[in-house]
Amino acid sequence: MAALSANGFIAICKFGGWALTGASSMLAEAIHSVADCGNQALLLVGGRRAKREADDEHPFGYGRERYVFAFMVAIILFSLGGLFALYEAWHKLQEVLHPEPGHDGESLLTSPWWWVPVVILGAAIIAESLSLRTAIKESNPVRGNQSWWRFIKTAKAPELPVILLEDLGALLGLVFALGGVGLSLLTQNLVFDALGTGMIGLLLVAIAVVLAWETKSLLLGEGATKQSVGRISAAILGSEGVERLIHMKTLHLGPEEVLVAAKIAVDRTDSAAEVAEIIDRTEAAIRNAEPMVTSLYLEPDIYREGYTPAPSPPGAPEEEKP
Repeated sequence: MAALSANGFIAICKFGGWALTGASSMLAEAIHSVADCGNQALLLVGGRRAKREADDEHPFGYGRERYVFAFMVAIILFSLGGLFALYEAWHKLQEVLHPEPGHDGESLLTSPWWWVPVVILGAAIIAESLSLRTAIKESNPVRGNQSWWRFIKTAKAPELPVILLEDLGALLGLVFALGGVGLSLLTQNLVFDALGTGMIGLLLVAIAVVLAWETKSLLLGEGATKQSVGRISAAILGSEGVERLIHMKTLHLGPEEVLVAAKIAVDRTDSAAEVAEIIDRTEAAIRNAEPMVTSLYLEPDIYREGYTPAPSPPGAPEEEKP
């Protein structure tokens, strides 16, 4: 919400600066802010849709909606933000190097409002800095001792990494725009304005690629973190009646929803009623140790030392007994 509010106000100011001066960097930054507003609105919609209850068509719920909308954010940032800025940079550069007859293309240099972009960009840098500070403050409790890059790569909730990268990209983009406009005014050469626009485009494309790559991994299905797996394993092994954990698989159904499927070894002399009690105790221990576990399936088995399973049919999953 902080990022959406900041970008909405900044976008209006940037469009006003571009209308008064025709500065290419201002137009690229205005479109960038519009794209960011759309992205933040998408994240809010995705978060709301992900809260829907599970139904027959989606028995594991809608938690992954947040990943889908985060991936859409990356596409919009790439196309609307990055590619438009690169096109605008090329178009502006052609105007400067090959001006059309009767049009010098130097509205920024001749406009009496030349100072407006500088003021707007300076104010936008302050606003984006405050938005980035909010994102950092919200991320720190989740990040823990991880580096920022590691946090972006491993975070299961897509909103904070997306906002962090967007705000960082917006701040750097504003610096590029201010540099392009400032150098154009100092040298009376609009090539710098076009180059600043191009740098904004390259920056947005790079951020969009990183976001798309990381979100793709979440869409494909990532397992729980090592810390979460450790807590679940300890709960299983600490449960009375469980001899050992034969194997376990986890899957994030959403940022705060984890599916666990595990095969546990029980004593061969246990009755069916005793096995059922063991499974109930183990399930309770797992949910207590890791509250994010929303779907849990335990399969009891007998551990056999040196057991060699028969070959699996083609395409069937392999048995993971020792």
